[in-house]
Amino acid sequence: MLQTYHGSCHCGALRFRAQIDLSQGSVQCNCSICTKLRWWAVIVPMERFQLLSGSAQQSVYTFHRHVEQHYFCAVCGIHPYLRGQSPRWGAFIAVNVACLDDLDPVALSVLAITELDGRNDCWEAAPSRTA
Repeated sequence: MLQTYHGSCHCGALRFRAQIDLSQGSVQCNCSICTKLRWWAVIVPMERFQLLSGSAQQSVYTFHRHVEQHYFCAVCGIHPYLRGQSPRWGAFIAVNVACLDDLDPVALSVLAITELDGRNDCWEAAPSRTA
């Protein structure tokens, strides 16, 4: 079921809202940046995401193929979302579930997770090791 959630970085400089369907589950990627950030995200179509404040405080980081734009707060360093493009989702926003301010912890505890093998650019298959 589609529901509106609000999120922010740690200091509150970046604030956003997104319409998210938690029944679609979430993703965790094993690429180097996602592993180091312990990134856990829900995928949102671009039109269901709105940055409410903080555009002047956000910075962006790209690497490897420079397809995904990893946005983070220049004040507190938190990564609330990224923008990407993929064959599976088209243009999308990946929202960091830890940055959703009004997500019920019970809903988070039962959120299904799909593992992605970004480390090997094999996005359609789960990684061989997910521990």
